[in-house]
Amino acid sequence: MKAIVPVIVAAAIGLPGPAQARTLDAVRASGVIGLCAHPNSLPFARKSGEPPGFQVELGQVMARELGVALRLDWIITQYQMRSAGCDILLDVIADREAQGETRLRISKPYYRTGVALAVPSSSPLTSFKSLNERTKVGVQVGSIAAMIIGQRRVPLSTFGFESDSLEAVSNREIDAAAVTPTAAGYFNLTHPDNPLRILDRDESMADLNWNVAVGMIRPDDALREAIDRAVERLRSDGTIDRIYGRYGIVLQAPR
Repeated sequence: MKAIVPVIVAAAIGLPGPAQARTLDAVRASGVIGLCAHPNSLPFARKSGEPPGFQVELGQVMARELGVALRLDWIITQYQMRSAGCDILLDVIADREAQGETRLRISKPYYRTGVALAVPSSSPLTSFKSLNERTKVGVQVGSIAAMIIGQRRVPLSTFGFESDSLEAVSNREIDAAAVTPTAAGYFNLTHPDNPLRILDRDESMADLNWNVAVGMIRPDDALREAIDRAVERLRSDGTIDRIYGRYGIVLQAPR
C-alpha cells in the first residue's frame, strides 16, 4: 500500500493527552502521529517560515513511513510533552538513565554526537587535550561540559545558548566553544564568510558523547517496532543524512 504523504497540522500547547499507551493501530486509525518540537529553535524546528528545521523534515518522512500525516505539537520544554499529547520527540539522548525523569521509550539510535570544540580557522588548538590555563572556552551554563572542562582549570566563559558562544569565538572574544557539532555545523552554514573549524569529539570522554534516537511517549510494542523499522530504512537509504546535511550538519554513525 502506498504511504500517505504527510501533512503538517499545528496543534496548541496544553491539550490533554491520553494516559494510556498509543497503539500503532490507533495512530493509523487517527491518520496522524504527533511530534513535539520547539516553535523557534533552528536548526531543530520552527513554527513558520523556511527552512522548517531538520526535526520537522525528519518527522515528515517518518510519518510517511508509517502511512500517516505529521501533526506538530509546539512546546517550549520537555515538561510540556505529555499535556501536549504528542507521540514522539526527535534528537533525544539514547540513554535510559538520562531519560529517567521523562520516562521516554527510546528507538534504535540514528546518529552519534556530543560535545566538540569550535575554534577559529587559524587556531593552534587541536583537541580537548590542548586546552590549558591560557585558553578561554565558552560553555553553556550548568552543562556537563562546563563541569568537566572547568575541573581541568581551563578558564570558562558561560553562555545561555550555543549560538552565543559560537558568535563569541567568531568575534575572537574567546578561544573556543564547547558545543554540539549540530550547532557548529549550522553556524558555519549561516556564516559562510567566517566559518569556524570543528574539532573532532573525544570519545575517551564518555560523558561528552552520546547516541541520538527517537523518544516515544506512550508507544505500544507495535508502534515502537514500526518506528525502529522506519529509522533503519531512513538511515540505510541516506534520507536522514541528506536532511541534516541541508542544515550544514555531517552525521556520524551511532556506536
